[in-house]
Amino acid sequence: MSEEILVNVTPPETRVALIENGSVQEILVERTRRCGLVGNIYKGVVSRVLPGMQAAFIDVGLDKAAFLHASDILTESGENRSDNIHELINEGDSLIVQVVKDPLGTKGARLTTNLSIPSRFLVFMPFLKSAGVSQKIEDDQERQRLRDLLNLHATEGGGFIARTAAEGASEDSLRADIKFLLRLWQSIRERIGETRPRALIHADLPLAIRAIRDLVSPEVEKIRIDSRATWQKAVDFSQRFMPDMTAKIEYYPGERPIFDLYSVEDEIQKSLERKVDLKSGGHLVIDQTEAMTTIDVNTGAFVGHRNLEETIFKTNLEAAQTICRQLRLRNLGGIIIIDFIDMTDEDHKRQVLRAMEKCLAEDHAKTHISEVSSLGLVQMTRKRTRESLEHILCVPCPCCGGRGSVKSPQTTCYEIFRELLRESRQFDIEQLLVLAAQEVVDRLLDEESEHLAELEEFIAKPIKLQAEPLYTQEQFDIVLV
Repeated sequence: MSEEILVNVTPPETRVALIENGSVQEILVERTRRCGLVGNIYKGVVSRVLPGMQAAFIDVGLDKAAFLHASDILTESGENRSDNIHELINEGDSLIVQVVKDPLGTKGARLTTNLSIPSRFLVFMPFLKSAGVSQKIEDDQERQRLRDLLNLHATEGGGFIARTAAEGASEDSLRADIKFLLRLWQSIRERIGETRPRALIHADLPLAIRAIRDLVSPEVEKIRIDSRATWQKAVDFSQRFMPDMTAKIEYYPGERPIFDLYSVEDEIQKSLERKVDLKSGGHLVIDQTEAMTTIDVNTGAFVGHRNLEETIFKTNLEAAQTICRQLRLRNLGGIIIIDFIDMTDEDHKRQVLRAMEKCLAEDHAKTHISEVSSLGLVQMTRKRTRESLEHILCVPCPCCGGRGSVKSPQTTCYEIFRELLRESRQFDIEQLLVLAAQEVVDRLLDEESEHLAELEEFIAKPIKLQAEPLYTQEQFDIVLV
């Protein structure tokens, strides 16, 4: 599998696209005024303790108080305890915390006191007492090699975890990472003593460099960057930590926008739509809510060539692969419910689940998938550390408030009738003026004209209509004259 990474940089925004075999798989966006916080280390102050939730709100200087659960608090012995939060922290206490999940919607950032500092191959855990190895490294001999090497360097001041990228890495490369992480941790410790409460101690790398650190794999053939300044920073970072990748980092000076090379802009637009077409003629409907994301699979125009069961199976099989790509592309996380088309053959159900598991193995986010439920639903979770693409690029519709629908002109007309009746009974007036959207006024003058005339006769007051171009079809006002 061939991969490329495209980096588009403008002063207010940096965007990164991961291309696999010519297809866009992931899109990362970071805006200057709204940078991601995951990995940042702060000196926070406990502002409120919630015994009923075994949690606390921590003021780290952000707009919203951050959330810290008791299970994410390490004691001096380096162990997690969640039995009584009051034994761990109290209001006014100062804590060194790290962001593990960006603020999402109305929720503040999620914190931990178990700090971790990543590099290219390793993660340094100051409070870890032994070495660990990523579960995605499956070779037993390689796991043991990495564990033995890391145990040699584990100190009283912390331990290391080998990342997936460490598989096959040379001993010299791993030693260089260890030295870098220990130096970085020493500088962080020095800043902890100097930093005032409610302030940032250490910020993670900017998106362009972070993407190179986290997304680069042996399959990556090129990293193209359209900003000379960012390209130079990437080259400097690569020469220091990833010298074998330096030759693959290219500056892209072309007149054609870099995201046009693989139609990334088109993919971004499509990823904001509810409906996703399948090549077979079927389609997905993706609805993202605060509680969960639901995905409905439909056969659409696909009628198959053999029988109904075979048609359903092929649609579900294609849908499984497309869903996995959409999860990465849209960065959907949390609880995800997938309503596949009902299958009666148990072997078909197993094959669809295996296809999903195979595709999800390429996902950088941690996922867990269940069996097909009695209702024909597949429940899964995907670790969410940052906002979805839709939440970054969009805001709720000002007309419907994010509901996805607005009241029909007919409904608004009937609401106007009720309000007119109420106002005429309550106040002594000569006439009433209705201000409403053009669609509503048109309906009052056409389909509802008879009802309007009856109401005007009933209240014995003249009713005038005025179209307001800035009103939505849900809005109206009654002016008493």
